[in-house]
Amino acid sequence: MESGPTELVMRIAGGNDREAEGEFCRMMGPRIRLYGLRHLRDRESADDLVQQVLITALETLRNDGLREPEKVASFVLGTCRMTVLNQRRGVRRRQQLLDQFGVEMLAPAPAAGPRLDHQKLANCVQGLKERERAVIVMSFYDQETAADVARFLSVSEANVRVLRHRALHALRDCMGVAL
Repeated sequence: MESGPTELVMRIAGGNDREAEGEFCRMMGPRIRLYGLRHLRDRESADDLVQQVLITALETLRNDGLREPEKVASFVLGTCRMTVLNQRRGVRRRQQLLDQFGVEMLAPAPAAGPRLDHQKLANCVQGLKERERAVIVMSFYDQETAADVARFLSVSEANVRVLRHRALHALRDCMGVAL
C-alpha cells in the first residue's frame, strides 16, 4: 500500500513505524540523489548527501519536529540545500587552513633525535641500587604515584622523590646524556 508523504510523516511521528520510514526513504531518496548530482556533480557525494539528509529528516520526523507535515517535500529540499552549503563551507574552510598553514604542514619533519639503546638502559637500571631501581620501576613502568611507592617501600614521599631524582641522575650519567 503506497501512502502519500503527509500520511507517511504522520505514521513516522506516531512511533516506531519502520515500514513508513522505509517507504519515506524510497520516496525521497531518488529526489535527494538528483539534487546531489545536480549540485555536487559527483556520484559518491550525491550518495553521501542522500544518507545525511535522510538521517536528518527521519530524526526530525520521529521527534515530531515538522510543524506542517504537508510541506515535507519542501523540508527535505531545504535540508538538502543546507547540507550542501555546509559541505561547501567545510571545503572552503579546509582550503583556507591549507593555504594558511599548509606550508608548515608540508615542511620536512625535523631529523629524529638519537635512538634509545634499550640494552644499555636495561644495564644502567640494573646497575642502580636496589631501592633506587624499585623507585624507578614503580614510578615509570608501573606508573605508581609517589605516595604509593612510599607506602610500598615504607619511606616518606619526600624520600621517594629524592631517590627518584638521584636514580634519574645516575641513569643520565650511565647513558651519557648531558643536561
